[in-house]
Amino acid sequence: MTKRNKIIYWIATLWLALGMTSTGIVHLLQMDEAVAKMTELGYPSYILTILGTWKLLGVVAVLIPRFPLLKEWAYAGFFFNMSGAIFSHLAGGSDPIELFGPTLLIVLTVVSWYFRPADRKIA
Repeated sequence: MTKRNKIIYWIATLWLALGMTSTGIVHLLQMDEAVAKMTELGYPSYILTILGTWKLLGVVAVLIPRFPLLKEWAYAGFFFNMSGAIFSHLAGGSDPIELFGPTLLIVLTVVSWYFRPADRKIA
């Protein structure tokens, strides 16, 4: 792995981890804005607990060394979660600005996954 690729990987991965951690905490705390947005999109508020837990566990899986299969599942979960968020906002008629967060996180997920080092890939 080149130094450039390693830098790209770590920048994308740390920003991804920050984004998923912050939104995971907001979900777990069931902050009023998050509950209101989920209700507006037609989801029950308890889904926030599930998504928040999965996001935080996914961050741990992506950041810890080894366990490449677990990392693949975490990346897939991030991708499905963010693509679902994008679709929900589009289907729910949200303002276009609402697409920024999930779109940024899905891009960071793909970049982190693509540039991950060989020891973080399934052999």
